[in-house]
Amino acid sequence: MANELPTNNEPDVLLIGAGIMSATLAMLIKQLEPSWAIEIVERLDAAATESSDAWNNAGTGHSAFCELNYTPEKEDGIIDTSKAVKIAASFEESKQFWAYLVENNIITPPSSFIHSIPHCSFVWGEENVTYLRKRYEALTACHLFKGMQFSTNPQQIKEWMPLVLKGRENHSAVAATKMDLGTDVNFGSLTRCLFDCLQKSGGVNIDFTQDVKDLKRRGNKWEVKTKDLVSGTARNITASFVFIGAGGGSLPLLLKSGIPEGKGYGGFPVSGQWLRCINEEVIQQHNAKVYGLADVGAPPMSVPHLDTRWIKGKRELLFGPYAGFTTKFLKEGSIWDLFKSIKLSNIKAMLGAGIHNLPLTKYLIDQVRLTSESRLDALKKYYPDARKEDWELAVAGYRVQVIKKDEEEGGVLEFGTEVVSAADGSIAALLGASPGASTAVSIMLGLLKKCFPQQASSQKWNDKLKEMIPSYQESLGTDAALLQQVRNWTTKVLSLSDLHENHVAINSATNG
Repeated sequence: MANELPTNNEPDVLLIGAGIMSATLAMLIKQLEPSWAIEIVERLDAAATESSDAWNNAGTGHSAFCELNYTPEKEDGIIDTSKAVKIAASFEESKQFWAYLVENNIITPPSSFIHSIPHCSFVWGEENVTYLRKRYEALTACHLFKGMQFSTNPQQIKEWMPLVLKGRENHSAVAATKMDLGTDVNFGSLTRCLFDCLQKSGGVNIDFTQDVKDLKRRGNKWEVKTKDLVSGTARNITASFVFIGAGGGSLPLLLKSGIPEGKGYGGFPVSGQWLRCINEEVIQQHNAKVYGLADVGAPPMSVPHLDTRWIKGKRELLFGPYAGFTTKFLKEGSIWDLFKSIKLSNIKAMLGAGIHNLPLTKYLIDQVRLTSESRLDALKKYYPDARKEDWELAVAGYRVQVIKKDEEEGGVLEFGTEVVSAADGSIAALLGASPGASTAVSIMLGLLKKCFPQQASSQKWNDKLKEMIPSYQESLGTDAALLQQVRNWTTKVLSLSDLHENHVAINSATNG
């Protein structure tokens, strides 16, 4: 059913896409500037139905506790923890913002979107065991990872993840880490909760089934043309600031804007699938997010994990994701999306990235050719006793990896998220994927600084941001006391398990 068009087509802020990024930005702005009018337009008929939907993303509160791709081993054998520290600190900012909203009765109880769940890493083979031990030692040197446990003892690991060790004949070279501070986050539920509260607060309107046809700069404002996909009604919206947070659909809209900063950007779409457990007895035997090492050439979203999830109040168990090649930028997109995104300004970058990422191309081709038996074989590496009849195939979300111009290679494929904004800050687009939703608050704080520099430097905004996010403009990576303070607060308000103190002394006992 089409929405009735509001009378105000000149909001202060226009957000394109009704996912977690737009919801986070809208809530931040509403807290900072309650009088600003905010308009959100979404192509589909409901919020959070693409990348933010629970079935379309990993649901992991990405904090680098278990994701091995965030801690690469350099040529000199040193584990690079810089990205892990940054992501862990960013997720702490997200938890603070959510805790503020819960504590002030702005959003519903946290049990609707966040649960405690141990974050584990699991590897096998002498080389990988050595890597995981070095990773554990490097990470636990930082207080952000205080409480992480490491073990090469099969019996200890079996207590952490029974399904993973059950039926595994050779225990000679296995290792795992466990972090009880981990969380499972239903970003779809959180997104819808944020939008519901925003609409009730007034000054915020969401229009669904609105397809953005064009966007042009008009003086110091932007004119955005939309068409209702149900009624066919055309509409022009004029706004001083536009945010493009349309997931895989952001790149085409950024290119439409014509801003110089967007020239040269391209995108490489990757599809995904899960194996979803349908045997309740098996589901109840696993209570962790267990991440492994990615195959050579695999994109970050394809890191294998045996994953406990909470979706619609029910515990679920997923394995995957399995990647695949697609030309669509969204699940509800067009097969022509990739081809339409190729422009004179980015074709060199896209060709360069393609040439330098042949292992990724081979990996995706191999994934497309997987049979049901091959998918089961991949699952059995993490759950040896898995039976085919206990699992069904489910489609996961699509991601568009960023391609950027590079002087030496022509173009490079970026694995991460990036905000691209006009020099005057009047428009910004979010490109990329993982860790995405988990670090939405940090990403949007950075966007506010870039696009609203005058307000962001004001005492008013700084005081309010400090109230909402106590660690704002502080370094959680260097201030252990502040980290402990905010973790105690968020753990209590978000009703998370306060287990990390109990396990500090266990590390020496569980070391292999």
